[in-house]
Amino acid sequence: MTEAVHELLDPVSETMLAAGRERAATRVPARVAWVRWLNVTALAAAAVGFAATMPTSRGLHPGTLAVLTIAYAIADRVEFEVGTGFATASELFFVPMLFLLPARIVPVAVLTALVLSQLPDVVGGRTSVATLAASGGSGWFALGPAAVMVAAGEPAPTTARAAMLLVVLLIAQFAADFLTTAVREWAALSVRPAALVEQMKVVFTVDAFLAPVGLIAAIAGAATNDLALLMPLPLLLLIGRFARERRMGLDGALELSQAYRGTALLLGDVIEADDAYTGSHSRDVVSLTLAVADELGLNARDRRDAEFAALLHDVGKIRIPDEILNKPGPLTAEERAVIETHTIEGERMLEQVGGLLGRVGRIVRSCHERWDGAGYPDRLVGEEIPLAARIICACDAFNAMTTDRPYRRALAHAVAVAEIAGGAGTQFDPEVAAALIRIVAA
Repeated sequence: MTEAVHELLDPVSETMLAAGRERAATRVPARVAWVRWLNVTALAAAAVGFAATMPTSRGLHPGTLAVLTIAYAIADRVEFEVGTGFATASELFFVPMLFLLPARIVPVAVLTALVLSQLPDVVGGRTSVATLAASGGSGWFALGPAAVMVAAGEPAPTTARAAMLLVVLLIAQFAADFLTTAVREWAALSVRPAALVEQMKVVFTVDAFLAPVGLIAAIAGAATNDLALLMPLPLLLLIGRFARERRMGLDGALELSQAYRGTALLLGDVIEADDAYTGSHSRDVVSLTLAVADELGLNARDRRDAEFAALLHDVGKIRIPDEILNKPGPLTAEERAVIETHTIEGERMLEQVGGLLGRVGRIVRSCHERWDGAGYPDRLVGEEIPLAARIICACDAFNAMTTDRPYRRALAHAVAVAEIAGGAGTQFDPEVAAALIRIVAA
């Protein structure tokens, strides 16, 4: 169960989620506050301007407006935590707004609902007034589909083309939402747009699944009365339960990730306490490994696994007698055989921890395999060796060559680079060796 919870998060989402929670618990920085207020002010001006200038063929029914605005505000409080923000169930009532209200006032209605959704927490002192600006300022997405609805002539939800129009409305909503969110997050928090892709996928998936239910509610409301618009409320209660369970799962995932990292760092300290050279060597290999991983474009999850494996690739040496580990002269065949068990011992130790570190243990086992199959302990060949282990193998060798060892002095930098180049295709993955050479030559 805990492993499944942990897999909910990739390292980028984990970092963004943790940062978002930390910001929510602390005072809003001045830059973020200014961006929020400027953003919501600009949105309010755009929404009012849109309402004042766009034509409409649809009459306004105050009861429909009130029901949908309040229902939207309630739905907006059902939050799925995603990255730096949230996905909500508000699509259940946003779609009826588009099909039943004059399209030109929909952005104003959405902005009003977003402010209302946070008002109880502001009044109750559970959050700051700046939260109103943050919530209201997220309503830019409404302008895209509202403009599409105006251009389409505001057809009723009961028309034959309503379903096809819904698809176009969703595309316009998603495009407007991603663009404005990217600008807002970059301005306030310097978050790169690419980092938002995964979290926005979740937001868009939730909206895409709820939009047809919203269309059905709009059809029912158009055919009967405004109370039919509340049809999605039972579904909203169910979604609220799922949202609470998701938050509990994310809590567990963050705690578990922190425990894994803490355990890895603790084991790193144990390695250093047992043998100072091995400990400092492991930290140096981590730095090189991360640089090569970035050079090769590893994704965030593989990069994290490589980082932990590099830190712990020598953890099994704790089980190796010091008289062998620190022997100043050449090793005998029997001593070499004992040394070569350290990767298996390392895997065994990490498997006892389990979870993420158990997976890292499988990488640790392979860190002394060779590209040509002459390594140990399993004589894996080429791409049979995990990529992270191939990277660590080359970085480990380079660092070992360029530092003093009990049996020899450090080699010159140029000599070590030549050794890495000479071992490409035999001891080392050629692509990894080339990346490492580019980094150490820079």
